Amino acid sequence: MGIDVLFVNPGNAKAIYQDLATDFSAIEPPTWALLLAESVRSVGFGPAILDVNAERLSIAQAVERISEVSPRLICFVVYGQNPNSGTVNMSGVVALADAVKASGISIPVAAVGSHVSALPREVLNTEPAIDIVFCNEGVYALRNLLAGDLDGPDSWSGINGIGFRLEGEVVLTRPEAIVPQERMDIDLPGYAWDLLPYRDKPLDLYRSHFWHAEYDHAKRTPFAAIYTSLGCTFQCNFCMINILNRSDNEDIGVAGNYAKMRFWSPELIIREFDKLVDMGVRTLRISDEMFLLNKRYFVPLCEMLRDRGYGEKLNMWAYSRVDTVRDPAHLSLIKAAGIDWLALGIESGEQRVRLEVAKGRFQDVDIRKVVRMIEASGIEVIANYLFGLPGDNLQTMQATLDLGLELCTAAWNGYAVMALPGSELYREARGKGHPLPKDYAGYSFYSYDTLPLPTDQLSPAEVLAFRDKAFMDYHTNPLFIEKLHKRFGQVAVDNLRELTQVKLRRRLLEKSRDQ
Repeated sequence: MGIDVLFVNPGNAKAIYQDLATDFSAIEPPTWALLLAESVRSVGFGPAILDVNAERLSIAQAVERISEVSPRLICFVVYGQNPNSGTVNMSGVVALADAVKASGISIPVAAVGSHVSALPREVLNTEPAIDIVFCNEGVYALRNLLAGDLDGPDSWSGINGIGFRLEGEVVLTRPEAIVPQERMDIDLPGYAWDLLPYRDKPLDLYRSHFWHAEYDHAKRTPFAAIYTSLGCTFQCNFCMINILNRSDNEDIGVAGNYAKMRFWSPELIIREFDKLVDMGVRTLRISDEMFLLNKRYFVPLCEMLRDRGYGEKLNMWAYSRVDTVRDPAHLSLIKAAGIDWLALGIESGEQRVRLEVAKGRFQDVDIRKVVRMIEASGIEVIANYLFGLPGDNLQTMQATLDLGLELCTAAWNGYAVMALPGSELYREARGKGHPLPKDYAGYSFYSYDTLPLPTDQLSPAEVLAFRDKAFMDYHTNPLFIEKLHKRFGQVAVDNLRELTQVKLRRRLLEKSRDQ
């Protein structure tokens, strides 16, 4: 059977992570490529996956592989687990799509993911090598597109949920539905793990986050990531996660308008875990935005994981809001299920700053108590903080860093606030005329061209300088190093020291020093 659609995961790690790409950044499986491939396969189409990132292919090598596969449709999947991934990966998409067109390959090129969902009209106006964009998650639009002929725009007008150019003008068709809750197991029936590349054994080209593997490179692979639910019910101004739920054709989509959460049955998800365990995977990420939000779903799944003995086999991490971790019994259960880390979005050390970005419901939460309760259950905490929220100044950012140093969790992430396409902050930034990154890679938290938002009192350079110094202050803090040594041993400490020797270059800060 011929290949109907080739899902392409682009590569541009060096531009996104600088020297962190060599040894320290994660290489995650292309989750949405896996979901879409299994979805189209379930209704009779033939998919394939080309993971340029995992295989470290050059553009020329990737073009050659695409030519060899010769699918009916090339579909770039530009959506990763990190909030900014859909935009930063567009740099790899455009470079490869341009090369495909230049090579003479006449196959239609499509793109699906968060960036094209947020700005479908803009993408079509600025990227001539992209012929089709999907305006939300694309499940039904993709099936309908493949069911017809792909000869050109004249045959695409009847497909809801896409955008394309017709006689030089951008056309957005009527919005298409996302998969409803009652059809999640049917229309998104799992992951096409068998389509991923590998060197010696399945998923060995992928590696976990550094801290997830206890700061030990030897434990990072094979690695997999899996969703048990999609979306989020909250409407945080800085987040664009819900943009794939989009149901309109506004020029700039805002994720908070499409806040929605959908779940697979625990029975389907446990079968995916069984497959991964059989393939030898022991290090896993549960990528849900709010894994602990709905006990109707996470409790039976964790009970199944526990009862299969996976708690002894797996090292997993999952996300939770600080104010949803309330029941020690749930912590005991998820630990027994194999979840050894919880990622908490603490965001800011100042309640006022958190509330201003619509995070909400933190008034009655004692963050220190929550963190200590999690650690007492035997689960480590990866604490996430944001520097440069609209209400931030040097004092509030220092309060955030001070809180992090006090909590001294086993892992720490700090991000400079970006106007991510698909977020409310992005739309506000456009309206206020704030400078935005000049290219896609500039939306990376770690790139040379990173450009955060200003706050009411701080310039982008001040925000970025504080964030980068905070990273070093935390990871060279003697109390943190002592904790790592106690928890994970000398290997972790030695590897951490290597990490802190990697210096990120920042155009914004070099420019500030030159002035």
